[in-house]
Amino acid sequence: MQSSAKDVASYIREASQERQKCLTRLRKLCLDTLAGFEEGMDYRMPCYKREGVVEVAFASQKNHISLYVNIEGVVKANRELLKGLNVGKGCIRYTRPEQIDFSVVQKLLSETLESQEDSC
Repeated sequence: MQSSAKDVASYIREASQERQKCLTRLRKLCLDTLAGFEEGMDYRMPCYKREGVVEVAFASQKNHISLYVNIEGVVKANRELLKGLNVGKGCIRYTRPEQIDFSVVQKLLSETLESQEDSC
């Protein structure tokens, strides 16, 4: 969805009703896990930055929800847990909100927090 929201709460409110609960849960996981990261809106989607660099983001797209984990090593190390999903270099696409395994998302976020790797 192309959003002109100024903050993450507004972005989530603009999403379809069926996605709002999922997006709210993603946001909470990011806020709870990514200690020291700054939440903001970059690239018209919610982003989480460390030292000014976007390392995690999510978006409600027309046909899927995207989770961006911009630490390539984290995505590579967890490929087996992401089996059956459309996964790119740093983008995980969920065609239905119920596909999201929040325990896996928690693991990805925790490993991102611990990673010393540069964002891709």
